[in-house]
Amino acid sequence: MYDIELEVLLPQLSAVRVEEVQAGTGLIRITARTRDGSGAACSGCGRSSDWVHSRYVRHVADEAVGGRPVIVELSVRRLYCENPDCPKTTFVEQVDGLTVRYQRRTPALQRLLGAVATALAGKTAVRLLPHLHQLVSCSTLLTLLMALPLPAMAVPRVLGVDDFALQRGHRYATILIDVLTHARVDVLPDRTVETLAAWLRAHPGVEVVCRDGSASYAEAIRQGAPDAVQVSDRWHLWHNLAAAVEKTVAAHAACWRAKPPEATPGSRNERVLQTHAAVHESLEAGVSLCETGRHLGLALNTVKRYARVGAPEQLIRPPQYRRCLVDPFRDHLRERRAAGPVATTTLLAEIRVMGYTGSPNLLVRYLEQGRDQESLADPSIRRLTSWIMTDPDHLADEPGTHRDKLTALCPEMSILTGHVTTFAKLLGHHEHSPGDPAALQEWIEAVNADDLPALHGFVRGMEKDRDAVQAGLDLPYSNGATEGINNKTKLLKRQTYGRAGFALLRQRILLN
Repeated sequence: MYDIELEVLLPQLSAVRVEEVQAGTGLIRITARTRDGSGAACSGCGRSSDWVHSRYVRHVADEAVGGRPVIVELSVRRLYCENPDCPKTTFVEQVDGLTVRYQRRTPALQRLLGAVATALAGKTAVRLLPHLHQLVSCSTLLTLLMALPLPAMAVPRVLGVDDFALQRGHRYATILIDVLTHARVDVLPDRTVETLAAWLRAHPGVEVVCRDGSASYAEAIRQGAPDAVQVSDRWHLWHNLAAAVEKTVAAHAACWRAKPPEATPGSRNERVLQTHAAVHESLEAGVSLCETGRHLGLALNTVKRYARVGAPEQLIRPPQYRRCLVDPFRDHLRERRAAGPVATTTLLAEIRVMGYTGSPNLLVRYLEQGRDQESLADPSIRRLTSWIMTDPDHLADEPGTHRDKLTALCPEMSILTGHVTTFAKLLGHHEHSPGDPAALQEWIEAVNADDLPALHGFVRGMEKDRDAVQAGLDLPYSNGATEGINNKTKLLKRQTYGRAGFALLRQRILLN
């Protein structure tokens, strides 16, 4: 009587005969039995048999229905195997979609638990499952997760290689992906030359390998896939250039930076000078960095930052103001006050006509701080570096004008800006046509001809990896997809922080 009704709701029961359904407040219990007269395939040899040995009842959990868990009490047959050469004398019949050998859950429920375990791992998944009306322990979920088969992956034509931290500063692993499809290929337990070279030798067929500037990866690729083209990632090239530019900007800060403001009593700059003096006094007395930090109540990195700076004036910053409602009228205020004394109330009335909606007090503070006298305060070294590294077409008018003004004060800064612009054009060649090796050589020679020591170091690093750099400028491949997967890996690590071994982390990376 239940067959037709349940066949629509639970199609996995269509192959058995349902005898009873007990729908309680917290559980649905279904009693069923397999049909007699049909044969079943032996699990040992695959030969069909209908010679019944006996019956017994299996208790199989299924997906919840109507907010209530489902238990199927299924009477199954134990059959004799009629093949005399089969190692099994008897075997138990299995029902497609309902039972699996040694399992007390239906395949549908197994897939549900596997998906939850893959996404959330252990305890987080356990907290979610009661809302899906399933109760499973953390250990069971992890066992199920480790038993899930990994997807079969063909050897990619374009391989992406990058490392990520298992324990930052101590242990690292290597992730391999297909650059064209962004599919994860494998995860290696370390980032040594031997491990990656062995993987490449065991998986021939890789034609292009995208990587960062790591010398270890470069050597591993030369050993494991000597015919593969190595491509240096453009983002890492640009990032390394930015580091060299920042060093140059800092070295010439005296040329473009205005005289630092005075350290008024109680100001931040006064506290900075006092801290700088205390740190250097302690270090000169022979006290270690860690002990100096403990004595002064400073973090170790803060002590190192103060220790690296010899002249304390380099730490004094000009006042940093946020944009406010008066900024659009700065030029008008400067012109009116330059022409002669003018009352603040008059200025307020004039800019209100021009669209000012702020308060009078805001205008008064703005004028008292002298913010109308300078177009912009001197930026920090990092901010000016970012302006130099930004495409002028993508930079706002005010920062762009200020950048041109500051770089024009120093010949080396002007030359530096020109080199950055030229290198940016070299990086963009892959979008239209292959780059010209002669153009890269000309850029290198032009940099070496100028007095820019930080850029010389960047150029020396490029020349050691010249073929990969040129391939990075010519080919459309990059390691951006690998970096994106590394960011996702950080989330997977945090979900099982302190408890996940490498095997579990690898399983989750490859399944997610």
